[in-house]
Order: sequence, then C-alpha cells, then structure tokens
Amino acid sequence: MPLLLRIPFLIYGYGLGFLWFGYLLVLRLSVAVRVTGAQRLSADSNYIFCQWHESGPLSLQGWTPRLPAYLRQRPHVWLQHPAWYAKPLAVLVNLIGVQRLILGSTGHDGRRAADELVTYLSDGYSTFIIPDGPSGPARTLKKGVLHMALQSGVPIVPLRVVATRCLRSRSWDRKMQPLPFSTIHVIVGSPIVVTTSTFEATFEALTKALG
Repeated sequence: MPLLLRIPFLIYGYGLGFLWFGYLLVLRLSVAVRVTGAQRLSADSNYIFCQWHESGPLSLQGWTPRLPAYLRQRPHVWLQHPAWYAKPLAVLVNLIGVQRLILGSTGHDGRRAADELVTYLSDGYSTFIIPDGPSGPARTLKKGVLHMALQSGVPIVPLRVVATRCLRSRSWDRKMQPLPFSTIHVIVGSPIVVTTSTFEATFEALTKALG
C-alpha cells in the first residue's frame, strides 16, 4: 500500500476500532452477562469455540473489555476477513484479548488460512469460528470447523448467545444488537470431539447444539 494511502488507512482502522471499543465499554455499564456451563471446560485443554453469525454483536458486548475467563484457558488465534474495510474489527478483537489474527476466509485464501490455523491449534492455541459465515446461509453449518477439529484433535465447544432485549438487523444473518439494560445469556455446550468414524454424526450433533 502506498504511503499516502497507508496513513489514512491506519487512521481509519485504529480510529474506528478504538471508537467501537469505547462504545462497547459504555454500553457494558448497563448490560448484564450471565454465563452457564463454563464448568464443562478444562484448563488443561484448548478449544474451538463456535456460534452462529447472528449472535456476534452479543458476544462482543460480553467480551468487553477483555475475553472472559471461560475463553481464556489458552491464547487465542482467530481468522479474520482480509478485506481492507475489516481493519477496525481487527483492532477491536486485539483490544479484547486475541493475540494473533490470520487473514483469510471462505473465498479469500481460506484454505491456506485454515491450514495455518490448524498449526496454531496443534500448538495449544484456542480459536473462535463462525460456522455459517461470512455470508451464510444463516444457521447453516459449514464443515470447515469439523475438518479443523479433526486435523488438530482439538474439541469444538458450541455456544448459544441470546439477549432479553435486542434489535435485529436486516442483514442476511439478522444480527442481534443488544439494547441498554438487557441481559445477555451465554450457554457453553459440552466439548465435541471429531473423529473420522463419527464425522457425519458430529455434524448433526453440532448443528443441534448451536440451536
């Protein structure tokens, strides 16, 4: 990127990223977060956490200012869409405690990024996957997360995240935006181990567990 474009790009990315983080901090003052099922997780294991795309804004609110205890067993590495306009999100996830980002997604060098992620998982990192992203269809599980779990030997942990008061966007995933004075409920599911012999059965079990 030319220097003349790099400076405005960094101002855009870091400026909006910090403003977004600040907005989440202010909203967090009026939002309660309740987590159930965290006792299912072991401090001796890393995990592949996943949830549907629609509940992403609720999780961001629950993770402010930093990743919560139930996610912090191990350092985190996440996949990030490589588009230039996603820079503020990259800044935000760094502020909430994600140590490493790998650029890539479905249709955007996703295979290479997934292979790199598997390497980190095998080294003890945890990650967070949106298995119906980045463009849907909503609540339709893509098998990439199962292949990552199979190759790395790392269990998948399904998360259900809902709010007592929220607005739904008109986007393909109908994102849930939390409202002030709402309660966000995070239900941590049981870890799911993927093997070659149970691959298809695991696909059905994970879809059901995600809701």
